[in-house]
Amino acid sequence: MDFSKNVKAVSPSITLELNSKAIELQKQGIDIVKLTAGEPDFPTPEEISESAYTAMKENKTKYTDAKGIVELRKEISQYLLKRTGNEYSPDQIVVTNGGKQALYNVLLAIINKDDEVMMLDPSWVSYEAQIQLVGGTPVHVPLDEEDNFLPTYSKLKKYVSSKTKSIIINSPNNPTGVVYPQETLEVIAEFAKEHDLLVISDEVYELLIYEGSHYSISSIEGMKDRTVIINAFSKTWSMTGWRIGYCTGPADLMKQISKIQSHTTSNVNTPTQYAAITALNVNVLNMYNKFKERRDYVSSRLKKINLNFVEPKGAFYFFINIAEFGMDDVKFTAKLLEEAKVAVVPGSGFYKEGYIRISFATSDSNLEKALDRIEEFVNNLRYF
Repeated sequence: MDFSKNVKAVSPSITLELNSKAIELQKQGIDIVKLTAGEPDFPTPEEISESAYTAMKENKTKYTDAKGIVELRKEISQYLLKRTGNEYSPDQIVVTNGGKQALYNVLLAIINKDDEVMMLDPSWVSYEAQIQLVGGTPVHVPLDEEDNFLPTYSKLKKYVSSKTKSIIINSPNNPTGVVYPQETLEVIAEFAKEHDLLVISDEVYELLIYEGSHYSISSIEGMKDRTVIINAFSKTWSMTGWRIGYCTGPADLMKQISKIQSHTTSNVNTPTQYAAITALNVNVLNMYNKFKERRDYVSSRLKKINLNFVEPKGAFYFFINIAEFGMDDVKFTAKLLEEAKVAVVPGSGFYKEGYIRISFATSDSNLEKALDRIEEFVNNLRYF
């Protein structure tokens, strides 16, 4: 069968692939510590689950507006006002099957064949794939550890062209944990205005910030109408499997996205939408505090091992430089899994060779065990 060229150009998600491999090894009885998936290890807060159950008992199980139930969109509207200072009407919000569908819908709505979308590397694995799936051309902008993986105007200018339609930004960032300061966002904003670009701002980790605070590029003067915000309930409220997110932006674009969704998935699972209303009013400070504790613990251990990394100020990842060991990151990752039984993700999966990503969204005992093994593995590489 002759498959779609767009689909054939796409590789499977390396994070999910490696996580699956680690799970399979665990099923064989091998003691593997997984630091691969970006998934909170906490259960979904009970009151969120209870609200979904209540919705089901009340027969709230039918089709809804493709954009999502208006009660949820009103809650999101109030949340966005509080977080960004911008007023978005409920009709400017589309509730989606996770952040991934929100992003895909946006790209499908704006991209024509050969339009270019700028990505700031290291970047999340699905950006490139989704750009390719809709027929666009991903343009990789390599960022440097020396600049704390922050984009500069000169770097952005080097990669823009007459075909550039949009730029994707992600703060707090996966895989680096870097949080873009306001001055960096202002540079991106001026660049977007100068080149008439739509900014797609992935803010999925916005509440997981351990130093400073989150600032949305949509809050900068003149940026609300050229920014689409992508967000989800997955990380902050530990709802990865519930598959619920949303996007908001210019009204005319949201109409097109609603149309796309009406012909693809229709609405998001209805009880999940009622659960999301509850989520926006649930205090998850205990999870946040635990993530911060883990961030500080992992940081201290990595410094003790003398590994190089940019201190993550948000999300739940460390992006570690392994260039000193004289092997590519894929080989390093395979060797770490085989010899130390620790599963991590190679940086090349995020379009940045010479690094590995570890997730600290796992238990304290797993982190201690993994770091003990990594320390021994690294010391063996250095001294034997």
